[in-house]
Amino acid sequence: MARLTARPLILALGALYFGVPMLAAFLFTVLVPGDGPDSGWNPSAYGRILDADGIGASLALSFGLAAATIVIVLALTLPAMIAIRLSAPRLRPVLEVLCTLPLVVPPITFVAGIKRTLTWQEPLSATPLYTTFNAVQDPAFPFVLVIAYVVLALPFVYRALDAGLRTLDLRTLVEAAFNLGASWSQVVFRVLLPNLRSALAGACFLTLALVLGEYTVAALLNYQTYPVWIVWSSGVDPQLSVAVSIFSLALTWVLLLALSTAGARRKESL
Repeated sequence: MARLTARPLILALGALYFGVPMLAAFLFTVLVPGDGPDSGWNPSAYGRILDADGIGASLALSFGLAAATIVIVLALTLPAMIAIRLSAPRLRPVLEVLCTLPLVVPPITFVAGIKRTLTWQEPLSATPLYTTFNAVQDPAFPFVLVIAYVVLALPFVYRALDAGLRTLDLRTLVEAAFNLGASWSQVVFRVLLPNLRSALAGACFLTLALVLGEYTVAALLNYQTYPVWIVWSSGVDPQLSVAVSIFSLALTWVLLLALSTAGARRKESL
């Protein structure tokens, strides 16, 4: 009974904690102080989002980095997790520690190590690695950010996939598929991946949210991704910057709601 009584209070406190700052930010974007013709209620900041200089390029870059990060991090973690669960279950704690280790490394320390590593470029000028160092720092598509984001996303992807794998009797599924004549590729793509659809969607969403919200690494490496552009625009047009931030947060919530709804419907159908 006490839990039922406390639940509305906790929900109300949570709503206030998140809602008051959001409301204040929204009012900042639509209320213009002063006595001029544009003062008072003026939602024009949201109309300037699509025409803002640089937003399209920065958003496209962030989505491209997110797509590459999702593909690479899933290609690294999912086969390793499946192989360890089937062949070497005693190594699961080792893999868990390796995948969650980035959580204990501060981002500022992480990016400082990346910048220090990139300074090795000059001593390697006479080797093929010099070309590789130049390629990963290409401003059009800085692959060095993909490498950094893969490391940062590892803990979240591991947890999402681990939660999905715990719900499956993996060994029984694989053995049954092999007994029916399936190959390894058929087992992975026609048996395992469909059963991990919700976990994969969660991992993809978490990675996308991380890339679209990560500022420290991109800013210190001097690349203008979407979060860096938002901070830059705050010095030029503060209302526009806050409006874009609210729009991004609303888009993230919509994606999360769609993901949760899809997962709930899938569970009900099963």
